[in-house]
Amino acid sequence: MLAVFVRSILAEPRAPDPPVRVWWDWALVTALLVTAVGEAIFRSDVPARPLATAVALLVIPVLLWRRTHPLLATAIGFGGAMVLNLPLLLDDVADVGLHAMACVLLLPYALYRWASGPEALVGTAIVAVPAGLALASTETPLGDVIGGTTVLVAAFALGAAMRYRAVARQRQVQQVRTLERGALARELHDTVAHHVSAIALQAQAGRAVAGTDPAAAVEALAVIEVEASRTLHEMRTMVRVLRDGGAADAEPVGYGPQRGIDDLDELTRMSPVVRVRITGDLAGLPQPVQVAVYRICQESVTNAIRHARNATAVTVAVTGDVDVVRLRVHDDGEAARPATTVGYGLLGMAERAKLLGGACQAGPDPLGGWTVEATLPREVPR
Repeated sequence: MLAVFVRSILAEPRAPDPPVRVWWDWALVTALLVTAVGEAIFRSDVPARPLATAVALLVIPVLLWRRTHPLLATAIGFGGAMVLNLPLLLDDVADVGLHAMACVLLLPYALYRWASGPEALVGTAIVAVPAGLALASTETPLGDVIGGTTVLVAAFALGAAMRYRAVARQRQVQQVRTLERGALARELHDTVAHHVSAIALQAQAGRAVAGTDPAAAVEALAVIEVEASRTLHEMRTMVRVLRDGGAADAEPVGYGPQRGIDDLDELTRMSPVVRVRITGDLAGLPQPVQVAVYRICQESVTNAIRHARNATAVTVAVTGDVDVVRLRVHDDGEAARPATTVGYGLLGMAERAKLLGGACQAGPDPLGGWTVEATLPREVPR
């Protein structure tokens, strides 16, 4: 068991996409540097004050790289702490260091949050050496030893917990994307099957009348040509979805006719407060776009009914423009959905729109309630 555990740690990669430095990182480092300088000037009780000040001014800026280079930042930070242990070991001087040096507790958190498994093991050893010497070389009360150890372990544990949470979230997001791609591929498959059926019927009709009515046979061939072009278009789209998404190893299976824009009025049956308004030119839309419009509107109305408190109206508006189809679903209820939380239904809608070359956003409306807006191209990307 121990060998398996160690191998799993060694195989753990770095956490992907660490956040870049933002304004509050610079604000934090600036505030800590000002604090350290202030302590160096006004705290006359600090032993080895020049050494403590130099170490603090070296270690604090390293916090800017704690996410992108967690092991290096930890080595520098706790290497500085090790240097501060020298007076403790040589002269038995207590409490060397500035209060601002407490910021090094951010480094164990960053190490377990962002580093790879081998880096985390090495970093843990780096942290343990100065921390152990500091506790062992002074006459620290047992309560302080326990407290200090608890804080240090808590920093490690919090970093590991946040890492696990991020990984779990990423897996759930990937699952939603895979399911959405699979659903879209099934719908595309149904569309292709419809076109192929039309081709077969026209071919049979052409054969039946070829000997007696050549003009009708030519007309049937023209229909076959159009349907075949549409089928090729849909098949290319389906292949692109499956290739990009890596989903659905097996052949997609149809589940009956797919809903489209003509079926949007069915949404009014979900609740008396739902209203549907369709405007503009929506003729000739590819089936995947029609299905996406219906599915996004359906999911948005479902969310509104579930989550909007005291809603008196849920408005579904679909507009056909020259190059795009726009849809907007708005409810006037008290939005119980936090703006910072992206649900998996919303993520699925965004993924569906993205796969068709469009975009979908959802969030609280400045005028009240909640709004979902999506834009889909009239033509599916090839």
